[in-house]
Amino acid sequence: MSERKSVATAPSKVILFGEHAVVYGRPAIAVPLHDRQATATVEEALPGEGITLVVADLGRCYPLAEAPADDPLALIVRSALDALALPFAPDLTLAIRSTIPIASGLGSGAAVSAAAVRALAAHFGRELTSQQVSELVYQTEVLHHGTPSGIDNTVVAFDQPVYFMKGQPPQCFRVGQPFHLLIGDTGIPSPTKVAVADVRRGWKADRPRYERVFEAIGQLADEARRAIEGGDIATLGSLMDRNQALLREIGVSSPELEQLILAAKGAGSLGAKLSGAGRGGNMIALVTQAMAEGVATDLFRVGAKDVITTCVG
Repeated sequence: MSERKSVATAPSKVILFGEHAVVYGRPAIAVPLHDRQATATVEEALPGEGITLVVADLGRCYPLAEAPADDPLALIVRSALDALALPFAPDLTLAIRSTIPIASGLGSGAAVSAAAVRALAAHFGRELTSQQVSELVYQTEVLHHGTPSGIDNTVVAFDQPVYFMKGQPPQCFRVGQPFHLLIGDTGIPSPTKVAVADVRRGWKADRPRYERVFEAIGQLADEARRAIEGGDIATLGSLMDRNQALLREIGVSSPELEQLILAAKGAGSLGAKLSGAGRGGNMIALVTQAMAEGVATDLFRVGAKDVITTCVG
């Protein structure tokens, strides 16, 4: 048996602006986060063994043939193999490891799927474009999230800052001046599907109010893109605060998120908001490099389970 091994990684992501509104046709901005990533490793197995999936972080090891149709990893592997159109049934082991917290708004599902697709393509010497990877990963996003916007699979597959509107080609854009973020984890799972469904119920019950909020969030995303491209970090912070106020209006914040946001602002951060579906998961704080350590200390003091420091650009 060959010892050939193929390894691929994919970043996590943070949404800077546009949560929830993006599902309703407004723009959003997301950036890749390389401090947390998923890794997929493909190795050849003995003839006749078929495909075995190994998720060490969850203590799972199972044959693809026995995986149910709604298993996200099995779905992306089957989809990737279909896209590669192999003339034979492969025998291999696909192992996944990830440093991305699950159900916290950092795109763990999309990153795992993208890494798996890229590792499989590399193993068989095939080339897939970022757009092809994104389209394949979107299939599993539907399984994870019900009615996803498509932003997670886009930013993870393209691995660049992305300005995104549902149904339109993603626009990768430049960062005029690098900026620093702290990502504070409440430690509370934030299942996107539940929050998205709750917002949809609210939208159906009071469309004028929700459309007003979504429109305002979309305008903030447009302003934020201009601020990021222009290196206007102070304006970026103010826009984050305004976006958070609108997310509170539609009920997707939580006491735990608000506590971290308040601590970050009290410690001097330039802006702070939830990131992702809300109701738990993570918040993000815009900081200078000099203040990062102090803000992180205060986030831990008020209950953050983890704080990631990252630089965008």
